[in-house]
Amino acid sequence: MITYLAMKKAIYPGSFDPLTNGHVDIVKRALQVFDRVVIALSHNHDKSAVFSFEERVFLIQQSFKEDPRLEIVIIKGLLVDFAHEQRTPFIVRGLRAQSDFEYEFQLAAMNRCLKPCIDTVFFMTGSDNYFLSSRLVKEVAFLGGDVSKMVPAVVVEALKNKRLELENKRERRDDAIGD
Repeated sequence: MITYLAMKKAIYPGSFDPLTNGHVDIVKRALQVFDRVVIALSHNHDKSAVFSFEERVFLIQQSFKEDPRLEIVIIKGLLVDFAHEQRTPFIVRGLRAQSDFEYEFQLAAMNRCLKPCIDTVFFMTGSDNYFLSSRLVKEVAFLGGDVSKMVPAVVVEALKNKRLELENKRERRDDAIGD
């Protein structure tokens, strides 16, 4: 059995595309339990990203005013291997609903099977954020809805800019097709 004696550190993995107030809530609460939190950005093969890794890092940094207790990294490969390399025995996950629990329970069990020295710690999202998902936020934002109560201000602006960028690309494509 491996024992980690360093300060209490946890990894909070996700695609964070984009960061929502639900994510912010989980990070703030995790920082009440752990001395340091590593936000581990990873590629989700089931989702197509709107923001690049660099954009997501920037948005997270700005949302937390570069809190020295936070570290933001981009990972490839298995999360448990990264956690083991970092000598970080805790993975933080957020739960919104019962459907999340079933998936997260299975994921935590798989991680524990792969690396028994790694534990998953679950935080329930607050009642004001339980319905939030990055996918829904993107959908609302790209259809012109107001997401200012769902994401940090810097993310609101980034989503507006992405929406305009996508609209401009569509217009140029439509113009090219019409010629």
